[in-house]
Amino acid sequence: MKKTALMVFLCCMAIAQSNAQPKNNPPKETPPPPKEEKPAAGSRVLNPDQNVVTENAVTIKGQRVPYRATTGTIPVWDEDGKVIAGVFYTYYERSDVKDKAARPLVISFNGGPGSASVWMHIAYTGPRLLNIDDEGYPVQPYGYKENPYSILDVADIVYVDPVNTGFSRIIDKNVPATKFFGTRADIKYLGEWINTFVNRNNRWASPKYLIGESYGTTRVSGLALELQNAHWMYLNGVILVSPTDLDIERDGPVSGANRLPYFAATAWFHKKLESSLQQKDLTNMLPEVEEFTVNELLPALAKGGFLEESKKKALAAKVARYSGISEEVVLRNNLVLPIDLFWKELMRDKGFTVGRLDSRYLGVDRSDGGNSPDFNAELTSWLHSFTPPINMYLRDELKYKTDLKYNMFGSVYPWDRTQDRTGENLRQAMAQNPWLKVMIQSGYYDGACDYFNAKYSMWNIDPSGKLKNRLSFVGYRSGHMMYLRKADLETSNEDVRKFIKASLPQAGQPAKY
Repeated sequence: MKKTALMVFLCCMAIAQSNAQPKNNPPKETPPPPKEEKPAAGSRVLNPDQNVVTENAVTIKGQRVPYRATTGTIPVWDEDGKVIAGVFYTYYERSDVKDKAARPLVISFNGGPGSASVWMHIAYTGPRLLNIDDEGYPVQPYGYKENPYSILDVADIVYVDPVNTGFSRIIDKNVPATKFFGTRADIKYLGEWINTFVNRNNRWASPKYLIGESYGTTRVSGLALELQNAHWMYLNGVILVSPTDLDIERDGPVSGANRLPYFAATAWFHKKLESSLQQKDLTNMLPEVEEFTVNELLPALAKGGFLEESKKKALAAKVARYSGISEEVVLRNNLVLPIDLFWKELMRDKGFTVGRLDSRYLGVDRSDGGNSPDFNAELTSWLHSFTPPINMYLRDELKYKTDLKYNMFGSVYPWDRTQDRTGENLRQAMAQNPWLKVMIQSGYYDGACDYFNAKYSMWNIDPSGKLKNRLSFVGYRSGHMMYLRKADLETSNEDVRKFIKASLPQAGQPAKY
């Protein structure tokens, strides 16, 4: 009985205390711990049509620029409307701009042809910049920061990863690889994809630009005409960063001669030239080499084995002087230095090789003998510095959660190059569109897509010379990815910014000759 009375008393006290709590001030409870974000189940299978949107800002040239980032996939369909692939993209649009009709749109591709768009995305034009030193070498801890030189202040940008690069994947495994992996196939499906992107994002009225790097220049040169002819979409500009040959003929003597200015630039950088050349600034020295290449070396190589022996020895001395390679080696190779041999030979006495895509980079081989380097010193360095930041950035800041591997390089082979007419495609696009302008950007130390061959392409895209006022060239003191050097990052972005502004017609200005 006493125990029952005690229980009743305790219950009454508990009810009284509960009623005494103010109604608008409930007891404080410990909040549950935040849920950890995890990739969705089955996220190794690509969803070909999804996106995630984030908001952010970046300070460019002292101005705070707010932007919206859309990261995700848009499908590729076959002729029957069936989804056959998903193409991954990252789209940045300045969020304080109300009039999209006047806002330029830049569509960005890298090369390979099996390369993702990572390189220009987080090292050149985008709002975020990977952590590297001022010359482009890896540093730790890995990460990224604001890009104060981004072009996002003047244009919106979409970075596109073609099929099998980045997170892009084929969905229908029954579709033949030839649907994607070839010069013509690549241009065709990406043209369709761009059309879808422009429709979904209401960008038909915007001035449009393509920028491509390396094989990306082949891609965008072909797309310039494809977009006009198949989608009735006309561009204001095309930017070719470290361009390929664009299927412009340069076999035989032209191929052998055109390498020399690049050899001279590289030898100058490594201080392997004689003092009369070494003491000159790079851009003061190169015109002399270019003149020799066109006016003396090229005509001599055209004579082949019938070149007079005395003339051959005199030319060998000049080639040796400009290349930093001994006259004996030059003669042994009939005045035409194999490019692999140059990368191995130039610094052989120091125990180093020089990089292919950027000959400022040095490599160490198993043996100092041989005729070519064991590996590409620059590409190894770049993969070292780029891979952690892009994976961190996409997942952490842009909130794209997936278990898929981000393919820096993806399997796209065999690649069908038989229908490469992209130099002529670009010429036709320019001829048909009086507004279309083209700018070429090249690094002097790029041995894969060298600067003098880029000039040669510019000279020969249009044999008539009628389009030359709409073609321009800019050189930089770095390699294939000239923007990795901080001084060139600032300059090259400013050149793109000026190009965009200069290629925007006045209101009401007609596109006509």
